[in-house]
Amino acid sequence: MVAAVIVGGAALEAAAWWLVAFRGADVWRVSVPALVAAGAAALLLGPAWSPDVDPALAVGVGAASGAALYVATRAFVVVVRPWAPFGRHSLAMYRRQGQRSLGWALLLSAALSAPGEEVFWRGFLQPEIASALDGRAGVAAVIAWAAFVAVNVPSANLAIVAGAAVGGALWCSLGWWSGGALAPLASHALWTALMLTFPVVPRRELAA
Repeated sequence: MVAAVIVGGAALEAAAWWLVAFRGADVWRVSVPALVAAGAAALLLGPAWSPDVDPALAVGVGAASGAALYVATRAFVVVVRPWAPFGRHSLAMYRRQGQRSLGWALLLSAALSAPGEEVFWRGFLQPEIASALDGRAGVAAVIAWAAFVAVNVPSANLAIVAGAAVGGALWCSLGWWSGGALAPLASHALWTALMLTFPVVPRRELAA
């Protein structure tokens, strides 16, 4: 059952991105349900939350890291966006929001997708890999990070893959440190909320 949820959840996320990138599917109608379903399946099997660190500390460190990641993302995008392919992919990432309001986008992304993703990846998959490797949590974090980046590659979007690589490294590290999903969830949710509320691409381009 555990193996089926791990393989199924990862495959579901990869398939959702492929449908969005190559079949023109609405990201909200495909990706959000996929991540929520993966997180729900992990919840049924009992994910780890923060067994190694006080929960309040986990949330505080997670939130601080999410804010720091947003600042770093803004700086990175300023430097890299002049490269036409990355700039085009960054803009496409935001335009997938479509006509939905900011509140609706925050609900779907920060309150549903990010928690579902973290419960599955850092609360379930990563601890299960560590258990299978006789407690070698560092090795498990690296494997979980590589798998996380891999399932985002079908998005065919440089900005999304870069976010998965850098953000995934942070969230897997937080999962390693805390032993579960709580710290990475706080980080991921806040970073997502900031990315939507204060876009890292010029608003005039979003409105064009």
